[in-house]
Amino acid sequence: MARPTQAAWSLLEDDLTGCEACPRLVGHCREVARVKRRAFRDELYWGLPVPGFGDRKARILLLGLAPAAHGANRTGRMFTGDRSGDWLYGALKRRGMANQAESTRRDDGLRLVGVFISAVCRCAPPGNRPTPDEMQNCTVFLDREFDLLDRLRVTVALGKIAWDAALRHAERVAPGSVPRPRPAFGHGVESRIVPRAGRPPIPLLGCYHPSQQNTQTGRLTRPMIDRVLRRASVLADSH
Repeated sequence: MARPTQAAWSLLEDDLTGCEACPRLVGHCREVARVKRRAFRDELYWGLPVPGFGDRKARILLLGLAPAAHGANRTGRMFTGDRSGDWLYGALKRRGMANQAESTRRDDGLRLVGVFISAVCRCAPPGNRPTPDEMQNCTVFLDREFDLLDRLRVTVALGKIAWDAALRHAERVAPGSVPRPRPAFGHGVESRIVPRAGRPPIPLLGCYHPSQQNTQTGRLTRPMIDRVLRRASVLADSH
């Protein structure tokens, strides 16, 4: 199979950023971009669906929930411009997977090594709660990313919604491949998914989402996420 081309990635990004399949989400993103938060009133908000970001030769995929209203919906890059992103990129920097420990805007020089970051829902949802139909509308973009990430060896699900989305992806491309009983999400839990039709299964790791709700309460600590990323690296090297 031929390697993915720049044109294929560009087409995916064009299709994604131009998507208007979910009127509620489109309206919300545009309204947030129009009203803005006072701290960012002088900035031009992205206000569109947010593409995945990172190393296109990645062996590890980090899958989150959705852009934050004043984070990625503002900057146009996943996990950029908010506390969750600072926490995540700090962990990636400690593992040598990122060249800097924070991300403030699309052109801040951040580079990822061996890692690609995406999300189940590409528009910022009201209350950070996309509906099942809205997440379903985004599956086409996640499926296309899995196809283009042809060196992928491990997927890390940041939260239960991402975990379930990864399992549903495997069921779409390889019906019957998900074990029964269905693997339950948990921090540090491991399962396997088929990333692309005709390919062997790869590890799926569970990790609590680096939301402020989790990091400020101690539900997710730096050693906890460091262990998951270290395990992902080991599996990527051995798979």
